[in-house]
This record gives sequence, structure tokens and C-alpha cells, in this order.
Amino acid sequence: MEDLNARLNTILDSALVNEIVACGKVMHFKEGEVIIDYDKMLKGMPIILEGTVKVLRRNDDGNEILLYYLSSNESCAMAYTCCMEARRSEVKAVAETAVELIMVPHDKLDEWLSKYPGWKSYIFHSFTMRFNELLKSVESIAFKKLDERLVDYLREKSSNTGSKVISLSHQQIADELATSRVVISRLLKHLENDGKVLLYRNELKLMPSFPIL
Repeated sequence: MEDLNARLNTILDSALVNEIVACGKVMHFKEGEVIIDYDKMLKGMPIILEGTVKVLRRNDDGNEILLYYLSSNESCAMAYTCCMEARRSEVKAVAETAVELIMVPHDKLDEWLSKYPGWKSYIFHSFTMRFNELLKSVESIAFKKLDERLVDYLREKSSNTGSKVISLSHQQIADELATSRVVISRLLKHLENDGKVLLYRNELKLMPSFPIL
């Protein structure tokens, strides 16, 4: 518990941290587990303590696209708005790695806005971060070629997991980039021919020549 307080004290006031620890629920998820699912009513808002979470959105045809990632000390603005407006979730949050989080009860979210200035700042900062990431996604789709988006995607995957090995099928990558498996397979083969990746079954490895910023 002391470790939990210490981690939260780096981003929030101690009085607020004490309340979060007292009423929040610490939860653990394995890689690939769904944390928030579509059309579900949310009983709380997660604050990520350790690990990485990817947030996806689904269109009317059932196709998903990656919106953004969440990492330590971050929270999901979409979850916050669903809780505040008592709406069903329009996104899915999946553990990209092993994840530890604390779930803040929905009935505390509004109460703390007036009680703790630091909580208001944290929520507004979260909205700003997520909005900027969505803008980057829109700009990427609108102005970047798919091969550039794929390189950005693989780079971010590697950064989030801390590994040069990415365990995803071509279909999974295609789904998150809103394109077809055939196109992704062709682009990955080009990267392999250029010596930038090694391809395996449902896995690939980034080579030293892969462009890392």
C-alpha cells in the first residue's frame, strides 16, 4: 500500500491519493485481456499504475482502429465521460502488456472536481493528451502513406513493450491500422527485404537498421 501511495503521490495531492487508495480497487490484467469493452456500463475510471493499455474504436461494420495508448499514471478520458454521462462504452481497452491499475468509483469523479484542484488538473491534462493523440492519428491517416504509418506503429509497439520482438499476426496489425492483411504482408515483406525486420509466424523482430527515433 505504501508503494501505491508513493506512485500516486508523484501526480496527485496526498489527501486525494489517500481517498483514491481508500475507495479505489486495485486490479491486474494479463497481456491481451479486455479491461473495458464495447457497450458496457462503466462503474469506474481506471488509472494505470504499471503497463500499457491500447484503446480501440469500432465502426458500424465491426472494424476496429487503434485510437491511442495509455501508460503509467495515465487514464482514459473516454472512460471518464462515459461514467459522468452514464453512457455505455464506445471504446475497448485491452492490456498491451501485463497491467496493474486502480479503478476509481464513478460516484467520486464529480465530487473530487470541486474538492481537489489537482484532480481537475489531472482530468483536464488527460483530455488534452488524448485529444492531441487523436489529432496525430487523424493527421497520420490523412497525410502519411501506409508504409510510414506501419513504421510508426511498429516503433510505438516496440517502445510500449520494451521489446524488439512484436508478437502480432499480419491480420492483427492490419486491423489496428484499418487496412487489409494482404497490404500489410506486402509492406512487411518490403521491410524484411530491406533488412529492417525479420518475419516469423505471428511474430516479427525489429533489426538494428529499423528506423528508431
